[in-house]
Amino acid sequence: MAKVRISQVRSIIKRPNDQKLTIKALGLGKINKSVEVEYTPQIAGMVKKVSHLVSVTEL
Repeated sequence: MAKVRISQVRSIIKRPNDQKLTIKALGLGKINKSVEVEYTPQIAGMVKKVSHLVSVTEL
């Protein structure tokens, strides 16, 4: 699997609770925080759910 860098670019204020929990599950929570993870199908689903809040960069 390829590694990707996921960065939070927008706030989770006034977002539904499931989106807030997805951001936390990705290891994010603050704007401009980034994590490097393997791009598994589970991660891809989480990114799709909050794609308007994060940016994804392949490494």
